[in-house]
Amino acid sequence: MPRHLYAHGLGSMLGARFLQLTHTGRRSGRHYDTVLEVVHRDPEAGEYVVVSGFGREADWYRNVHAAGPVAVTVGRRCFPAQARDLELDEAVMVIGAYERRNRLLAPVVHRVLSALVGWTYRGTPAQRWRLARELPLVGLRPR
Repeated sequence: MPRHLYAHGLGSMLGARFLQLTHTGRRSGRHYDTVLEVVHRDPEAGEYVVVSGFGREADWYRNVHAAGPVAVTVGRRCFPAQARDLELDEAVMVIGAYERRNRLLAPVVHRVLSALVGWTYRGTPAQRWRLARELPLVGLRPR
């Protein structure tokens, strides 16, 4: 659903919960749009953090790290961005904070994450570390 809203110019309806990442194919040179859930936002730095749900093999993740141009659209705001992988300890903190903010959705979040990683995720501290190693978190901030 979020992808269709952005495709029809209605991404602003989602607020800052989702963003659209525009990236260039590392082989094709084509521009692609990927809609991702924002798991953390740092208003001071203007940074939005997203998770690569398919790990380091996700096309958007590989494209972003192949140094192609990146743009982010959040709501009505669009800006050229630079990407960085979060350090492991920072990623673990972001995951924990996301879980606390979404406490009521924890069963759904845990089920989705379990399906993505292929093992049962229950949100324990040790599992957060393992999750952060398997599913990289990427910070996107204005260039």
